[in-house]
Amino acid sequence: MRIFLVEDDPLLADGLTRSLRQADFVVDCIQDGEQADHALAAESYDVVILDLGLPKLDGFEVLKRLRRRGATVPVLVLTARDALADRVKGLDLGADDYLTKPFDLPELEARVRALIRRGQSGGSLLLTHGPLALDISGRRATLDGIPLELSAREFGVLEVLMLRSGRVVNKEQLAEQLYGWDDEVGANAIEVYVHRLRKKLEPAKVVIRTIRGLGYLLEKDA
Repeated sequence: MRIFLVEDDPLLADGLTRSLRQADFVVDCIQDGEQADHALAAESYDVVILDLGLPKLDGFEVLKRLRRRGATVPVLVLTARDALADRVKGLDLGADDYLTKPFDLPELEARVRALIRRGQSGGSLLLTHGPLALDISGRRATLDGIPLELSAREFGVLEVLMLRSGRVVNKEQLAEQLYGWDDEVGANAIEVYVHRLRKKLEPAKVVIRTIRGLGYLLEKDA
């Protein structure tokens, strides 16, 4: 899952980025509103965490422009502004949640998971595909009820394929969901993760099919 963090406090931005990445999220971070606006016009994310007091363009304006473009990505406003008027304005402009500083990290992560549940998985953090089950919140997978050991990247590939079940997913889409701007992506990295997943899913006849020239499709053998 990709998170876009817009926070102008370098220490807070760095700490949040590290913590969210440790929770297996892919995180891109920008510290001014103008750059954030440009990035949100060009990139797709699962959740946006948005500060209000930003240089160049404040968070309210970033949010307003985002919704004006028709984007439906969930937005969590994270700010020191705790006045009722600010909360009302943020929600009226299209924010999905509003959290004031100081905050507890577990609460922030819980709110992010709730927004992902609402926006990506139709209200559930448990994805199923035949004998395969994926608990997005707990970052756990089972196959026929037996725990399936997956690396963070393997889990990410499987998550994307299951969220887009029935649709072909290309390498670029997978890489976009698995890597942040600062990550180096090997030319064959996606192929390696898919190869490992195939071996682990084979006992239950869950197949990741390669659609030549297009990408990958998660399917279940008859």
